[in-house]
Amino acid sequence: MTRRQKDPLRELTEEERKWLEKIARSLSEPASHVARAKEILSVADGKSYTQAAQLAGRKSGDTVAEVVQRFNQEGLNAIQPGHGGGAGAKYGVAERERIIAECRKEPDPEVDGTKTWSLKTLERALRKAPDGLPAVSADTIRTVLHEAGYSWQNTRTWCHTGEAVRKRKQGKVVVTDPDAEAKKS
Repeated sequence: MTRRQKDPLRELTEEERKWLEKIARSLSEPASHVARAKEILSVADGKSYTQAAQLAGRKSGDTVAEVVQRFNQEGLNAIQPGHGGGAGAKYGVAERERIIAECRKEPDPEVDGTKTWSLKTLERALRKAPDGLPAVSADTIRTVLHEAGYSWQNTRTWCHTGEAVRKRKQGKVVVTDPDAEAKKS
């Protein structure tokens, strides 16, 4: 005899049933999404949690109970997996926007000590700013900028000031700017 279901599945709307059936038959959706959709449909058709788990290829009815509970609260969003563990996100949308805004700002050579941003100089600038982030790390900045579509390999220059490599018919030539020292001061 099975236990009584503490949180029975609510009645599915016609549109929810249509989406769940589409996901359950899909060959391109992630396997976890397909399994969750099959579990919810089985419970909606009157199967027990244990039977629904077996039909979806799972071992335990407890996971079906959790999916049903999430489905009752969130609807179709319960198909997607939740947070997988580990530390939660420390910085929200406002902090991420602050990091991106600082990156877009042109650095002041006298204040920031550079003419182009690197991760470390961005970190220093964000930590020193009055409205900045005092504990932000270079790794967090890299992650936020990467998610925003920035790529440091394409935007940074690594040539010496006053020297540039030029292509000529004879091959590559290093060209030196005679006024480079005057431009630095």
